[in-house]
Amino acid sequence: MRVTVDQDRCVSSGMCVMNAADVFDQRDDDGVVELLVDELAPDQYESTQRAAAACPALAIHVEEAR
Repeated sequence: MRVTVDQDRCVSSGMCVMNAADVFDQRDDDGVVELLVDELAPDQYESTQRAAAACPALAIHVEEAR
């Protein structure tokens, strides 16, 4: 699986980090999401999907790797 983020949509709620701290972080200056990985490991799928579902701005996109 592959994950991408739209930093322009991010509202800095922190739900991504709360659900998948090994995949997401937030910038210190404004709290905008930062992606820590390019490709998800199998043990990160569930937490990343939870983070995407919890994002109030719908700024996280999870898709099958090609």
